[in-house]
Amino acid sequence: MSAESTPDHRGKGRRGLKAAAWAAAGVVALGGTGAGYVYFELNGNIESLDIDRALGADRPEEAGDGSENILVLGSDTRSGGNEELGGGTDDGSARSDTAMIVHVHEGHRRASVVSVPRDTVVDRPGCTDTDGGTHPAASGVMFNSAYATGGAACAVKTVESITGLRMDHYLEVDFTGFRKIVDELGGVEVTTGEDIEDPDSHLDLKAGTHRLDGEQALGLVRTRHGVGDGSDLGRIRLQQAFVKALVRQIGEVGVLTGPKKLYDLADTATEAVTTDSDLGSVNALMSFASGLRNITPDGLHMVTMPVTYDPANANRVLIEKAKARQVWNALENDEPIPGSATEGTATDEARGVVTP
Repeated sequence: MSAESTPDHRGKGRRGLKAAAWAAAGVVALGGTGAGYVYFELNGNIESLDIDRALGADRPEEAGDGSENILVLGSDTRSGGNEELGGGTDDGSARSDTAMIVHVHEGHRRASVVSVPRDTVVDRPGCTDTDGGTHPAASGVMFNSAYATGGAACAVKTVESITGLRMDHYLEVDFTGFRKIVDELGGVEVTTGEDIEDPDSHLDLKAGTHRLDGEQALGLVRTRHGVGDGSDLGRIRLQQAFVKALVRQIGEVGVLTGPKKLYDLADTATEAVTTDSDLGSVNALMSFASGLRNITPDGLHMVTMPVTYDPANANRVLIEKAKARQVWNALENDEPIPGSATEGTATDEARGVVTP
């Protein structure tokens, strides 16, 4: 499916986050934008999980400096329509397709977003899922196996083990919800610097400016073969560009939008997200979203966790521990991520292919 080129550059984008890190935070921002129209019954749409109870007390300490860390995942868990969108594993189980650590700096005017490649080889800690099931530790496994093994709680446990940082919140957006939110927003405008074609993702875009509908946007943030060398790192670059576009578009949803439209957006957004229990109500989501409304695309610093290609498997990457530690130390101290943390690490050929 090919999108029509758009002659006027309105600079609109949208951030429902499946590509997931700022994605979910962007979706939630819809609730804040339409605060006056988010009705009580929307509480019934929200699925929440008691992550804190599952993780127990053996966790990194809270920052206590006004900053927050949010783990945002894009997955295929909540909708039966995900299978036709390419979701799920061969055995029908759910998986996390995108992972982003969103660090909201003190003052809530800037955010650092760290994408975690799903193909990163990690040592997964033992964990307890939100149903009380226990899962033993495993060495040398892919990062996204944590979610496939023990769901959200195990994903959070693994991220905290890797980073040494406490995840204050958890947000998850599923494929079908992501697609619907993009459509509700009227599409997302992006510019491609070269042709992108990937039959597996139902994507066929010529170089130029396009307003993507929900299916095309989903194809863009999931494609691995349409750009670069086909690696997960190339796809992450596309996701990061799309996230900025999404944040911009959400910022343009304002008082001129009619009550029904705002309600429809809020309804779609709350059906699409799964949260930790602290965010499991419309009031909590609205309060959280209101704290993010001053973060513009220019206030987002997006990087990929420093990695190198695995010499034993070209389809896997390994954490560059010394450089990654620079990233985690910066977030722990609520400081900007230094450029030296990502210099000389595995990069992708998709840089600059898409701009918001």
